Amino acid sequence: MKTFARLALAATALVATAAAFTTGASAQQASGTIQLRGTVAVNCTIAVTDLNQPLNLTGGESNKQVGTVTENCNRGNGYKISVASANAGKLVSGAAGTTPISYATQYDGQSGNSGTLEVIRNQAQFNKVSSVNVTIPASAQYIAGDYADTLTITIAAR
Repeated sequence: MKTFARLALAATALVATAAAFTTGASAQQASGTIQLRGTVAVNCTIAVTDLNQPLNLTGGESNKQVGTVTENCNRGNGYKISVASANAGKLVSGAAGTTPISYATQYDGQSGNSGTLEVIRNQAQFNKVSSVNVTIPASAQYIAGDYADTLTITIAAR
């Protein structure tokens, strides 16, 4: 019976040890935290496509599409598109006796004169395609020559 008593005593000691270990483990719990942080930088880009459209100056042009612009800007409160003419909204020629020919620019349906146009976007946009159009008054009295201007399109976060 001594063996049985020893086994019973050993089993009781084992259960007591396990209970003490379990209780001790619960009392020893600890925790910590990890802060996750990241930043998304402002990123505004445009891709300008010149459609290389010849313009009919004597016959005039009405809202003729001359280019497209793909806008991308992740600024939550939006961005600004600026369209600026190198010649203040005039086609100019170096030929003798010519005078500049005024025209109007339309960007995404909004018009501007004097070579400057601003379009405000009030939120972020991705892959927004906008058209660039021009309107030129017809005249049979334009002097012969090659006329040109350059439009520069800029995007800026607001």
